Amino acid sequence: ALMIQSNVKFIMEQKKITYAMLESATGLSSQTITRARGPRIREISLDKLATIAQALGVSIKDLFDEGEIH
Repeated sequence: ALMIQSNVKFIMEQKKITYAMLESATGLSSQTITRARGPRIREISLDKLATIAQALGVSIKDLFDEGEIH
């Protein structure tokens, strides 16, 4: 099965971007950022994902770690 995982936490760690930095860069709530860092990233609208991706300097598809297909 294809498990869609969030890659946001990893990207934030790699780029040394904190919650506060991402919140101010995106204007999104901390709840949205929290959701983006876990499996609930699937619940976030495309425009918000685009905002997060832009703030992190990556593409929308980079926000997802598609994992293994078995």
